[in-house]
Amino acid sequence: MTTSPVLLKDGYKVGHKFQYPEGTTLVYSNLTPRKSRNPEIDEIVFFGLQYFIKEYLVRQFNDYFFSKPKEEVLRQYARRIDNYLGKDSITYQHMTDLHDLGYLPLEIKALPEGSLVPMRVPIFTIKNTVPEFFWLTNMLETLLSAILWKPCTSATTAFQYLKTFTRYARETVGDDKGFIPWQGHDFSFRGMSGVEDAVMSGAGHLLSFAGTDTIPAIDFLEAFYNADCEKELIGGSVAATEHSVMCMGTQDAEIDTFERLITQVYPGGIVSIVSDTWDFWQVITEFLPALKDKILARDGKVVIRPDSGDPVKIIVGDDAAPVGSPAYKGAIECMWETFGGTITTQGYKLLDGHIGLIYGDSITTERQLAILEGLKQKGFASYNVVLGIGSYTYEYVTRDTFGFAMKATYGEVNGVGRDIFKDPKTDDGTKKSAKGLMQVFKNTLTGRLELKDQCTWEEEAQGELKTVFKDGRLLTDWTLADIRARVQEHVEQSEKNENKAQTVSA
Repeated sequence: MTTSPVLLKDGYKVGHKFQYPEGTTLVYSNLTPRKSRNPEIDEIVFFGLQYFIKEYLVRQFNDYFFSKPKEEVLRQYARRIDNYLGKDSITYQHMTDLHDLGYLPLEIKALPEGSLVPMRVPIFTIKNTVPEFFWLTNMLETLLSAILWKPCTSATTAFQYLKTFTRYARETVGDDKGFIPWQGHDFSFRGMSGVEDAVMSGAGHLLSFAGTDTIPAIDFLEAFYNADCEKELIGGSVAATEHSVMCMGTQDAEIDTFERLITQVYPGGIVSIVSDTWDFWQVITEFLPALKDKILARDGKVVIRPDSGDPVKIIVGDDAAPVGSPAYKGAIECMWETFGGTITTQGYKLLDGHIGLIYGDSITTERQLAILEGLKQKGFASYNVVLGIGSYTYEYVTRDTFGFAMKATYGEVNGVGRDIFKDPKTDDGTKKSAKGLMQVFKNTLTGRLELKDQCTWEEEAQGELKTVFKDGRLLTDWTLADIRARVQEHVEQSEKNENKAQTVSA
């Protein structure tokens, strides 16, 4: 389905052009995360605006509006609105004028994508550059909000996983951080709300990790963020089975399926085998010991994948299970008893490189922490596991998870500027907006971004918000490498802050 971009808006936006005060010439707005519903997260990772600009403001406006005959565009618009609000409910001259202009008279000033942005600090501002098109600014609110909140939210969630993996790698492995990009694997595609949702979210995941089963997220980053899979690692995965494969081999011959997979189908390299089709503990305690020599003889790794039950108990062990049973010990301890391994520089056990484990069912940040801490308490390094992050994590969120909202804070009427704001008395403060022109600056002591509102135009021109789009043209074109570098800087700074806090506490 293709829809004219001037129709990609809430219905009430149609008449706003006629509702502003007579003489309005400027509307200046911003998009801001206003409130975190997670008390442990007070900053979001900004991501997705460049996609929005390239896909919607440039391609779709050019292909479906400016490049089409004016009569066709106006006929389409009038047909939709006349049958939506009533015939001749509004005039359409403003659409004629926009088509005649031939470009979007807008300026967007944004933070660099990949920035870590505190609550109540805008990620970008937007205003019209030609006075008679003041109505365009907030006409785009619906589309901007619908497209941007999800990639920012998923990028922020992935960043939380990354920080935790990084901390436990430092504590249990040492200086080697090479496995961290593979420890968080995107399994969310099938559970997302459509393909665009999946690829935007999947791209947000890939700012922090390399492991993904969402193949089109790689295409997304090549198309919109200048990535190149032939020159850099964007995302990857390994050969893996599913339950239909294991079932087709029959329950009685399940061990034969394992053996065929690791000796004939994949005699080398990494292969992940789903292992709970019938009896996971039988796989761990009978099949793996029986296949030990063949597994150790391979040039590669066999990855065991449990896919049901409580992931913390299955990986780390269940104290409520009979003492000494496989369920009591947990999968990693059982696999260590069979295969052994090495001791890291931090003094923790790391499974032999020929064997590993991935768990991808209903993993949350809370369960991630419980798994890594549980393994640490038992003397095992964090690198013993890969965790799949699915739609349970990436889809159980809303725009209100971080309170994203686009609001106008400044306007001009008859050449006179007005600081505008909202502050509902019936609200808890979440919906209270900033006022006037905005400057985002970096606090030299904390390094955090902060907001100064009610600025002069001279102050607004300074700070961290830079023009990325103006009058139909993209002016800044970030690469995936740029954005990943910023995310890594934030992780390193988080590590420094945590080390400093521990030192002060000690």
